Amino acid sequence: MDRYTAVRSFVLVAEKGSFAAAALVEGVTPVVMGRRLTALERRLGVQLLHRSTRGLKLTELGERFLESSQQLLHDFDAAEDSVSSGRSAVRGHLVVSAPAAFGRRHVGPHAAAFREQYPDLRLSFNFTDSVADLVREGYDVGIRIGEVRDPNYVALRLFPNQRVVCGTPAYFEQYGVPRSPEDLADHNCLAFNLQGGQQQGWTFAREGKLFAVRVDGNLACNDGELLYDWVKQGLGVGWRSTWEIQAELRRGELVTVLDEFALPGYDIQAVYPQQRYLPAKVRAFIEFLRGVYNVEGYWGEEG
Repeated sequence: MDRYTAVRSFVLVAEKGSFAAAALVEGVTPVVMGRRLTALERRLGVQLLHRSTRGLKLTELGERFLESSQQLLHDFDAAEDSVSSGRSAVRGHLVVSAPAAFGRRHVGPHAAAFREQYPDLRLSFNFTDSVADLVREGYDVGIRIGEVRDPNYVALRLFPNQRVVCGTPAYFEQYGVPRSPEDLADHNCLAFNLQGGQQQGWTFAREGKLFAVRVDGNLACNDGELLYDWVKQGLGVGWRSTWEIQAELRRGELVTVLDEFALPGYDIQAVYPQQRYLPAKVRAFIEFLRGVYNVEGYWGEEG
């Protein structure tokens, strides 16, 4: 193992607070990270970390070595960047995950234009309503709708979005308008089933606090586009993203309710694993989509 790898591994473990989190960034197992640190300590002849069932803690020497190691890595990266042109080239194979309906409507259709700018790049898409493990399943970047809680991922907003309860005017005329999220117990709620990953219910905000309401209905599935179609048919109410229903709202075919309880932000985001060097192909794809989505009138033109 070379010294750079050893020092970088130590810095990652110290910054992430665990071998598992550091291993995720490096793309190796926690056991490998542990062996790297043990080898580094053996070579230096000092203990850098206290290991216990409660976690990891830097020794006094470890804290001093961390500061100098971080500066060393920064200087190394700066020197490499100053002479490397390859990192700025957009080439290779970009593997992208996105929600099924969103991917079909707002990712896939832009593939040709993106490749016109970067003809040396190959693209692979996987559109699914299941949340993909980007690292384990080998994705370079994922498009997510809503909050990203995993600290091992970086999330960049592409466009603002909200999640709202909606239905047809005819449905609400027949069954009434819910005045609070709890009133949804009296409505036919069209939601994802267990396979669709929405078993915790629909999430709302009240007085700055988030809470979930379990909903029930006579139709459920694991496909967001099918749920969207059922809502448009007036078969019940749905919890849909504003990006998805703009055209129907504009034409009056759908209306929203419980807007005062909507989550403050359920944004469209690009997500990728924490890493020291963000590949140029990932950066270019994110900036491309951000540019497309922020063109005036883009969302209103659909439908």
